[in-house]
Amino acid sequence: MFKTQVLQSFAGFDEFLGYLCIAAGLLILFVALYVRITPYREIALIREGNRAAAYSLSGTLLGMAIPLASAIEHSVNPVDMVIWGAIALAVQLLVFVLARMALPNVATDIPAGKEASGLFLGVVSLAGGILSAACMTY
Repeated sequence: MFKTQVLQSFAGFDEFLGYLCIAAGLLILFVALYVRITPYREIALIREGNRAAAYSLSGTLLGMAIPLASAIEHSVNPVDMVIWGAIALAVQLLVFVLARMALPNVATDIPAGKEASGLFLGVVSLAGGILSAACMTY
């Protein structure tokens, strides 16, 4: 009986791995695109101890991970999850463009270590992700 319960628990493990790999791939793709559209180098700035860059990129990662989680939860198959994950990716990139319009100096503030700008950008990205995830309740 115990062996049967254990085997039943692992019955969906291949689906778990599939969705996890897709989500990780989308997250990596998002970060690769995001760091290319920003006018500063987040990873290098973070390595130098720049908190503004860390706040910004951390919020952006969470802002993408939340709708990815929603896409996984609500999708009917992996292709559906990829479609909604791609939509979430586009929304997050748009959020950055809009945030940059609202705070035009962010391109110089974050490399200068102005934490308020980094925190603002991170929170805006997080808010965009939460709203995007909430809209995925089809």
